[in-house]
Amino acid sequence: MMAQHESTHDGTKAPNEIEALRQFAQAAGVDLQRIPTHVAIIMDGNGRWAKARGLDRSMGHQQGVETVREITTTASRLGVKFLTLYTFSTENWNRPAAEVAALMSLILTAMEEELFMRNNVRLRVIGQTDRLPAEVKAAIDGLAQRTATNTGMTMVIALSYSSKWEITEAVRHLAQQAANGTIRPEEITEDTIDQALTTCFMPNPDLLIRTGGEVRLSNYLLWQCAYSELYFCDTFWPDFDTAAFCQALADYQNRERRFGKTSEQVTNEQA
Repeated sequence: MMAQHESTHDGTKAPNEIEALRQFAQAAGVDLQRIPTHVAIIMDGNGRWAKARGLDRSMGHQQGVETVREITTTASRLGVKFLTLYTFSTENWNRPAAEVAALMSLILTAMEEELFMRNNVRLRVIGQTDRLPAEVKAAIDGLAQRTATNTGMTMVIALSYSSKWEITEAVRHLAQQAANGTIRPEEITEDTIDQALTTCFMPNPDLLIRTGGEVRLSNYLLWQCAYSELYFCDTFWPDFDTAAFCQALADYQNRERRFGKTSEQVTNEQA
């Protein structure tokens, strides 16, 4: 794991730290000129990480927060514009009540304002936030407001989120517009649907990373990831560090994104 040090006393990022990270990434095979604009992550494996060490599942979630801090700093400094983290799914409400309560408490402590300000990161939230405990929702809304003018990377946390819920809500919205006569069915396009989704403020993910060894999307950004590059690794989220993130970026950059075209077409367009 590459250590992430504190910033200078005035809150700016120390140039030598950023340069050290850039050199580290380049040594890992990352082309700094081709950093994906939007990286989405399914942070999986906290519970299994803890179980393997004979610890309570909550300890895995706590260690996972440290990984969030490291990857947020790394992604921001390497030039990622949007980092979307699958923090808590609608299905997670079905977990044991004690674990859900611990997760909600951890979300409160994880919203560390200094991390966002130090890295010039703004916070956005997608999901059914009305289901959250009042104190959690208030803390997240407050942090989103206080970081709204930051101009660096946008961190999006998917909280009480599911893609099927999001798409259903978009369909209901468009159906109501059609019923009201403000839009005709034949006017509905992919762009219309894009704008009806909770993610309308950002581009679709270029790269989706899932840690923990599972190979599925788990109801996460299903519409948005139609052409995302998917990267699955066995590393549990608490062990996913800067080196692992750089490995995922390098793997992404070694792929040819064709969007239905042939390799020859892509090569000619890039010439």
